[in-house]
Amino acid sequence: MKIAQVAPLYEAVPPKLYGGTERIVSALTEALVVRGHDVTLFASGESKSGAKLVASRGSALRLDPSPKSDIAAHLNMLAQVKSRADQFDVIHFHTDLLHFPIFEELADKTLTTLHGRLDLEGLPEVFQRWSKYPLISISDNQRNPLKGANWRETIHHGLPGDWLVPTQHPRGDYLAFIGRISSEKGVDRAIRIAATAGMPLLIAAKVSRDDQDYFYDSIEPMLQLGDTKLIGEIGEKDKPEFLGNAAALLFPVDWPEPFGLAMIEAMACGTPVIAWRNGSVPEIVEDGVTGFIVSDEAAAVEAVARASKLDRRQIRQVFEERFSAGRMADKYAEVYNGIMRRPTPFRRAVTTLPWAARSDSHISQKRAMAAQKPLKPAEYDTANGSIIVPGSGVGQ
Repeated sequence: MKIAQVAPLYEAVPPKLYGGTERIVSALTEALVVRGHDVTLFASGESKSGAKLVASRGSALRLDPSPKSDIAAHLNMLAQVKSRADQFDVIHFHTDLLHFPIFEELADKTLTTLHGRLDLEGLPEVFQRWSKYPLISISDNQRNPLKGANWRETIHHGLPGDWLVPTQHPRGDYLAFIGRISSEKGVDRAIRIAATAGMPLLIAAKVSRDDQDYFYDSIEPMLQLGDTKLIGEIGEKDKPEFLGNAAALLFPVDWPEPFGLAMIEAMACGTPVIAWRNGSVPEIVEDGVTGFIVSDEAAAVEAVARASKLDRRQIRQVFEERFSAGRMADKYAEVYNGIMRRPTPFRRAVTTLPWAARSDSHISQKRAMAAQKPLKPAEYDTANGSIIVPGSGVGQ
């Protein structure tokens, strides 16, 4: 298949530091290339891929200090994609819903993975207005606010098995928090849990501009609690040691988490996850196997004490079975095939002819059809009605 992957421009693909969506776009793109698909990646120029890279701007937006317009950058990229749309069988967007007004007439050859939360004002009207776009959810829970949307499949994220690997002799002498510091991610809970459990806490997280007030007002004063250390953002090469040596990953989210990539990153390293019962968590964590699902801080502290009893090899095995990049790519390929087989008026009409099921040859709108065997008498009764497809314009 000829597939376009359209990534956000905020981070490189894969990202240098933080960037969950871009990391998944990279994992999916590389797995599709390995499977022999012809993939074109639209992303920032710093990206690295085995696919054909179309650089929509020189550098990713977030780490570029120069004045710029995020919207203009993405609109320019979408114009690039549209100018080449006829080169692809499927165009797979990871750009939220920015492309909806631009690709309306091509909606049936697109796929949109929604990577964010969907319980926001205005979204139901948007998905009703642009209802032709086929959608992918990254967890079943993510769908709840928009159950009537044009969902094709839920496909959990996956990562390459060689990106993050278990540490041979994990120390297990600290708790880990990774991601971004914001109120919904629950880093305040993580600090209190670690302090109560008497364990050091290492926080590998970014503070975005939008969250700076929250950080300075609420989190910075808490860094004095217990043995808490903020080490900042870390890249891919530092994650195996950071996550692999932790006693557990704390994931105390206070929002309807759409997926939670940090959870499967920890599992890839064989590290247990202690997570709040919110959003996707019950779909991702197998309670008592890959970690513990809790609902309050007391239960989380208790789970810290039990984490060392979990089998890290089994945690890694679950990751390989459920959250590999290959599994993710295969599921997406199934959806792509369904999009490529989308019905056209010609196909809907011809494939309902009584003799069509008997034909040994592929029916093509562009190729003359071979002579067919005469219809049996019983088939004459249904032949005329069978080629009339409501709304197809055929037989009318």
